[in-house]
Amino acid sequence: MALTGMYLVLRLGLVGALLSGLLVFQLIHVLAPLVERKVRGDRARIIAVAVLAFVIIGLLILAVLGLVTFFRVDTGGEQALLARVMEIIDASRGQIPPWAQPYLPDDMSDLKRAVSAWLEAHRGELSLAGAEVAQVAVRLIIGMVLGAMIALYDEQPIGRLGPLATELLGRTSRFADAFRRVVFAQIKISLLNTTFTAIFLLIVLPLFGIRLPLAKTLVAITFVAGLLPVIGNLISNTLITVAALSISLYVAIAALAYLVVIHKLEYFLNARIVGGEIQARAWELLLAMLVMEAAFSMPGLIVGPIYYAYIKRELVDQRWI
Repeated sequence: MALTGMYLVLRLGLVGALLSGLLVFQLIHVLAPLVERKVRGDRARIIAVAVLAFVIIGLLILAVLGLVTFFRVDTGGEQALLARVMEIIDASRGQIPPWAQPYLPDDMSDLKRAVSAWLEAHRGELSLAGAEVAQVAVRLIIGMVLGAMIALYDEQPIGRLGPLATELLGRTSRFADAFRRVVFAQIKISLLNTTFTAIFLLIVLPLFGIRLPLAKTLVAITFVAGLLPVIGNLISNTLITVAALSISLYVAIAALAYLVVIHKLEYFLNARIVGGEIQARAWELLLAMLVMEAAFSMPGLIVGPIYYAYIKRELVDQRWI
């Protein structure tokens, strides 16, 4: 039943709701003991945890809205962003091979026409994507509310359970523990990666008189993309290298070399932190993500390490491995 539920989460597009619910659930369980020390009585404790759940959900929603607002303010809006992109392309034109130059737009109007043509060609897909984004947002909020409700239910005494309920409770507890170990470890790694990237983009390069365009936005993208194992680094590295290419080829090479060194350190820490949390080697996690991405695309890649951690925990507890 647990494996069937995990499959349905992927097939029905409920990965966002599952992860948001588990995140709220785990944050409440981490912070609840601090609140419970300040209050007395079962009812007061439940009320305190309910308030904590409300605060956590509010802060998570505000964090997402704040991140979106930051991107808009730092980029200056759609028109300003297109202009900055055009500047980067113009500055990079002399650094790229001649065979790639015909694929670049010649001026701002050419870039706008290309964007407009792409939007027109994908109008139907974009309308569906917009509806899907709204649907995902609703599911995220519902998932957070469900996570808070389940955390509140855990604060109440549990009566005698039957065999099926006992087994299901054990499976859900193991799955929640796998989520906590993997996701919290990945957040630590992303924060470390973002810190080193920010030092390089915002401190080291300016000391040499080099200011990368959209540096603050690139730092924010590094953190958000870093929450995705492996592929997130590829996304952020590509954007940073292209931005550095607009300065000079040497800056791009230096940025790429620095990022490679960071991610070598990150992969070592990933194996130590994530692998140490779930008793798995780095190649095991990469293989699990590869298979899950091939089977379920991006959602499979996101939940691959969590699913693998849970399944391995089950096999270890059953003494199969």
